[in-house]
Amino acid sequence: MLIYLLAFIGGALTILSPCILPVLPFVFARADQPFRRSGLPLLIGMALTFSLVAIAAAFGGHWVVRFNQSGRYVAMLVFLILGLTLLFPSLAETLTRPLVRAGSRLQGGPSAEDSVGKSLLLGVSTGLLWAPCAGPILGLILTAAAVQGPGARTSLLLLFYAMGAATSLGIALLAGKEVFSALKRSLSFDIWIRRILGVAVIMGVAVIALGWDTTLLTKFSLVNTSKVEARLLDAVGRDKASIVHANAAQPQPALPDEGPMPPLNGAIGWLNSPPLTRESLRGKVVVIDFWTYSCINCLRALPYVESWAAKYKDSGLVVIGVHTPEFAFEKERANVEKAVRDLKITYPVAIDSNYEIWQSFDNEYWPAHYFIDANGRIRYHHFGEGEYDQSERVIQELLKERGATSLPAAATEVSATGAEAPPDNKNIGSPETYVGYKHSQHFASAEPIAKDSRKVYTLGPRLSLNQWALEGPWEVSPEAAILRSAPGKIVFRFHARDLHLVLGTTKEGKPVRFTVKLDGTPPGDDRGSDVDPSGAGTVQGHRLYQLIRQKGAVEDRTFEIEFLDPGVQAFAFTFG
Repeated sequence: MLIYLLAFIGGALTILSPCILPVLPFVFARADQPFRRSGLPLLIGMALTFSLVAIAAAFGGHWVVRFNQSGRYVAMLVFLILGLTLLFPSLAETLTRPLVRAGSRLQGGPSAEDSVGKSLLLGVSTGLLWAPCAGPILGLILTAAAVQGPGARTSLLLLFYAMGAATSLGIALLAGKEVFSALKRSLSFDIWIRRILGVAVIMGVAVIALGWDTTLLTKFSLVNTSKVEARLLDAVGRDKASIVHANAAQPQPALPDEGPMPPLNGAIGWLNSPPLTRESLRGKVVVIDFWTYSCINCLRALPYVESWAAKYKDSGLVVIGVHTPEFAFEKERANVEKAVRDLKITYPVAIDSNYEIWQSFDNEYWPAHYFIDANGRIRYHHFGEGEYDQSERVIQELLKERGATSLPAAATEVSATGAEAPPDNKNIGSPETYVGYKHSQHFASAEPIAKDSRKVYTLGPRLSLNQWALEGPWEVSPEAAILRSAPGKIVFRFHARDLHLVLGTTKEGKPVRFTVKLDGTPPGDDRGSDVDPSGAGTVQGHRLYQLIRQKGAVEDRTFEIEFLDPGVQAFAFTFG
């Protein structure tokens, strides 16, 4: 019972949360009408709608989210009309469109009959629009809903949370009613109250439409409700686990049948193994890892993939890396072979330079992991980095279905260094940035990019965050910038712990020397794994180079790399 009380209190605290601000005008727009026939039905409609949408989203999947988004658009239109008719009463009388007439009736002019149904409908619209700030209590409830699946317990918790929010809003509404009643004894105040509420409703619609209710507004709050909720949870720590089942720390993932494994035809070659087919893999659990060797996200996932391959090999797991190139140099078999050796990859790798396997899986991501059961059916997929413990539980579950017993403990721990080390996600303030003109952004040299032709570039004024510039004689192609004669520089204003740059040379085997500076000085202890403390390094082959890894506090810094020899190719910056 204590858990339901916590959920109720968590909802009640939303009145102090900035995310409730855009909804308040919708509630107070009817403060001048009888509470039992107007305010109460509105709050009930709001609480029930929020509860139903939250429950359905947790249990029902993406279609519920899309349906709710459509409902939000309709609700925003209803409230926009309500705001306009509050602001301009004559508008409701002159416009003849059905939707506007409906908005006028919902608005309820001085002569309109108070209707429970109208208030309930407005409450439903408010419930579709309301997106509360996700504090610890709501987060814990939603986690429980996702883990445990449909059930009366989690549904009631969400309902109690919504009831708490409605209760605090109801108290505020009753208090506001007295204020409005006193002011409305004057006709002039009545007109101005309607206009102020109309402006507030329209502003609320704008804030929600722009997404500021859950982004910008969360940065401003007079009371830190998250800390209050956290202290409440800590105070009843023994009961906190009762929201989620005891095994919620390692929930069993849902493994639906996503269809048959596509064929592995079309690779230009295989490394570490003869060619494999889906027929030859029948009876094995298979993990397909789409990767490319200059992709920082792929490199950071590799230690986990390699660990799974070694750890579960004897239990029936086969890991296959499908190397599908992003840049032209990654299509070359010799480059892929060297990367596989350098990265010490031991499991089979298909060289998918023509994108045949990529297209057969209809894949769009690096990295992408597909998990296939012993019957050749795709049962799970994961795109991007992270959630490695979840992926490992999928592997174990599929191996158990195959009959495996005495599996090693899950949650493999890896200790990676260099570019393969985990990122510092909380401090990444710079996006992946391409140097070639096909996808280039935030270019800030004094001269515009001259496509596919040699041009001397100069540095402009001081760079803003995430701007970059070239200096010297460069030729910019769709994929890269090529230094035609030395020296030449690239400067980037960034915010991240790590800075990487994909580099190569126009003539393989001919190295290109470079020096790196951070805010105008050698990097010292903030050097990356491919640079010495003085900032010196050498480009030898096409790959990702880690140039900066900061040891101290992360802040906006200016990175500069000067190439002392011609022929270097610069492809893309990535951060970690």
